[in-house]
Amino acid sequence: MATAQVLFHRFYCKKSFARFSAKRVAASCVWLAGKLEESPRRSKHIIFVFHRMECRRENLPIEFLDVFSTKYTELRHDLIRTERHLLKEMGFICHVEHPHKFISNYLATLEAPELTQEAWNLANDSLRTTLCVRFKSEVVACGVVYAAARRHRVPLPEEPPWWTVFDADEAAIQEVCRVLAHLYSLPKAQYIPVYKDNDSFSVRRALDTHASKESPASAVASDRGTPVPSSSSQEKNSLTKAGREKVKENSDTKDKPLPTELNGKGDQAANSKSERSEPNVDRAEERERSRSRGRERDRDIRGRDSDHERERDRAKRHRSRDKSSGYSDKEKSRHRSSRDRAGYYSSGDKDHRHRRH
Repeated sequence: MATAQVLFHRFYCKKSFARFSAKRVAASCVWLAGKLEESPRRSKHIIFVFHRMECRRENLPIEFLDVFSTKYTELRHDLIRTERHLLKEMGFICHVEHPHKFISNYLATLEAPELTQEAWNLANDSLRTTLCVRFKSEVVACGVVYAAARRHRVPLPEEPPWWTVFDADEAAIQEVCRVLAHLYSLPKAQYIPVYKDNDSFSVRRALDTHASKESPASAVASDRGTPVPSSSSQEKNSLTKAGREKVKENSDTKDKPLPTELNGKGDQAANSKSERSEPNVDRAEERERSRSRGRERDRDIRGRDSDHERERDRAKRHRSRDKSSGYSDKEKSRHRSSRDRAGYYSSGDKDHRHRRH
């Protein structure tokens, strides 16, 4: 519960209540807080609970939500989409540190355990304000302990002041006590609908569904969390009509002939424009020439490459012909050397025989 309230305050420090429904954001905060505190709950359980709460508060007949109905699927998609907005705005930094864990330690060191319950209740009530966003949890814990000690008239050490040991400031503690006192002076809280589209968790108007079907831009905006009201389309149509009328007026004024005084000025302006355009034409011609030269160079390079490729193909063909005709050059030289050696040995044998005889 406490983690969901802190996430709720953090989100609405950056976003507006008019753009995001508080009921849907509250459901997504509870769902995300269950994951952060390692006690997750299923999405259908969150949807069932919030749907039943709204039916009771709005005095509507309590109906059972079918899991396979289109209404349930829409609520589930809204829950997931709003959780995505929460994580995006916080940069996925959702670590929450509550003042409750500091209260017991501080009161144990101050030797005032009788203030534990009162300080704990004040810490729970502080989550209804923006103290969790404005101050650190240590400062809120010191302010709660100070308020509980003043209410029960329990003396705490003042020389040196006890809050200096816990890295707190007196001005911050006074501000925490002031905010809590203002909270208790307010009447009972009542929900005020601020959301532009339809400030309901489960009940939706039929007009909204028709508008979303007709205008795809509004559907995209609602997917991003920025609903487009119906008046915006009318404003766009009026702006487009005004723009068309202005274009027609400008075209009419262009068709009308100009007076003689203005014609001279127009001729001078045209001459100056033509003079300015001459160097532009020269530059364009130079660019075309350079481009044509580059193309010719590319063609020459391509021709040379093609000649080299042709010579390589011819050499490969000659080699393949030699291989197909028979022995290679190396094999021919080997065959010749073997013949010469055979003739040499045969002549030596003849000479040896002749000497014997």
